[in-house]
Amino acid sequence: MEKLFVRFATLTAKIAGKPWTFIGCLVIVLIWATTGPMFGFSDGWQLVINTGTTISTFLMVFLIQNTQNRDGAAMQAKLDELLHAIRAADERFIGIEHMTERDLDKILADVEGRAARVHGKGLNALPVVATRAEDSSSAGGSAGLKPRKPAARGRAKPAKAPA
Repeated sequence: MEKLFVRFATLTAKIAGKPWTFIGCLVIVLIWATTGPMFGFSDGWQLVINTGTTISTFLMVFLIQNTQNRDGAAMQAKLDELLHAIRAADERFIGIEHMTERDLDKILADVEGRAARVHGKGLNALPVVATRAEDSSSAGGSAGLKPRKPAARGRAKPAKAPA
């Protein structure tokens, strides 16, 4: 059932994002508007468009939210994998999307401070590059994150040639 819903939500989100879908909806609204004089702009005539747009909007919110949730989770997994795979990356950032907004704000301030150090000050300033050691020693590292050694990555070291 879940896989069927995922396929349906994905297909619906793709179709809803197409220009032809917008044009089709615009045509429906124009047809509805031009039929107003025929129906004397009655309550029933207005109810048709109100009900149709309300139901379609209500359903589309859930379908598009499902698609965005899955896209966001997939993107987060890919970013976490990159952080894990790149030797120089700070693995403490893996999983921070589960922290509170206050903790994330502290981490963002720390990262922005690091970026300011990297880029220097003023328009003509040369960048000052901080090392990981400087990051860990200044103010206890990233706010809200405890420094730790990178995990072993299981990469094979090149064999030394016999001398």
